[in-house]
Amino acid sequence: MAVEAADATNEASGAAVPLKTPLHARHVALGARMVPFAGYDMPVQYPTGILTEHNWTREKAGLFDVSHMGQCFLIGPDHETTAKALEALIPADIVNLAPGRQRYSQLLNEEGGILDDLMVTRSIDPDEDGALYVVVNAACKDADYAHIEARLPANVKLVKAEHRGLIALQGPGAEAALAKIAPEAAEMGFMSSRTMKVAGIKANVSRSGYTGEDGYEISAAANKIGEIWDTLLLDADVKPIGLGARDSLRLEAGLCLYGHDIDATTSPIEAGLNWSIQKRRREEGGFPGAARIQRELAEGTSRIRVGLKPEGRAPAREGTEIATPEGEVIGTVTSGGFGPTLNGPCAMGYVARAHAAPGTQLHLIVRGKPLPAVVTPMPFVPSHYKR
Repeated sequence: MAVEAADATNEASGAAVPLKTPLHARHVALGARMVPFAGYDMPVQYPTGILTEHNWTREKAGLFDVSHMGQCFLIGPDHETTAKALEALIPADIVNLAPGRQRYSQLLNEEGGILDDLMVTRSIDPDEDGALYVVVNAACKDADYAHIEARLPANVKLVKAEHRGLIALQGPGAEAALAKIAPEAAEMGFMSSRTMKVAGIKANVSRSGYTGEDGYEISAAANKIGEIWDTLLLDADVKPIGLGARDSLRLEAGLCLYGHDIDATTSPIEAGLNWSIQKRRREEGGFPGAARIQRELAEGTSRIRVGLKPEGRAPAREGTEIATPEGEVIGTVTSGGFGPTLNGPCAMGYVARAHAAPGTQLHLIVRGKPLPAVVTPMPFVPSHYKR
């Protein structure tokens, strides 16, 4: 992520100065309310507000600035070498990742805890064999890069892509809007990736996102990403969306937020991310914490992430205790709020496995009072990925 801040430290006060994405001036011009997030000055909402932005994304197409995320490449002599180097750090099968495909996984510590979650993409271009494109979370990127670099073999290098910006176009109108300026985008399926011209600008486009809706993530040169942003906003069905609605959309989609629903104490199995570990890796292991994760796959875990629907309209926020109707505390809410599409509150958190079955009646201790809730399958709102 190229930034406009000349210096990340205010010499006079010693306080950190938030970094700025390549689109920062555009957010300010659009009247966004800016807040510090993961070291960046980011738009939390625009003048129409979070509820309107959330609903717009569900009904039409929302445009998000995600240039604060960490973009990098792992580059080795051939795909197998680079893939095996990354497989030593994550539990996904990357060796068998097909060209033009991407995969979700987790960077693990030696105990099988999650240091971060990430996306890995293999280029469709044969001339780029041996290169993997990796996107990590903004708050973790410096630690992630250091962790990965320290564990790579000598013939595989990590190259930070700080010269690039990243935007996400999400919602049922995303395909039509992007196809107007990048016709190839309409042919793509979920979790596929291509390099193409978007509004005449070379970009890497993946059909993926973080809202539960169909959509795309578009990576391009930081000094060109604004032109793509501006062109997309010429479409009447496309509106800019801030971090507030991004959070409510991902909560309704039942998607984990690093540092909240998953962290270094959480295994992928506890988090319900079993699906992200392919059969070969489950059987062979060879990644950090493999013994724990293989044991949990075979025997189950003592706690598990579940969806929760509180009764009434009051939301249960992060940190809320989860208890049985008899008053025994069995877990904690990790994400919670009001779901605009659901038209009611929803939450997720960890509970003892004995209380994790859908339909289980529980209590959420909100402001000292027990609020009835029921364990609910996720996503809370059906996903609309383009298969």
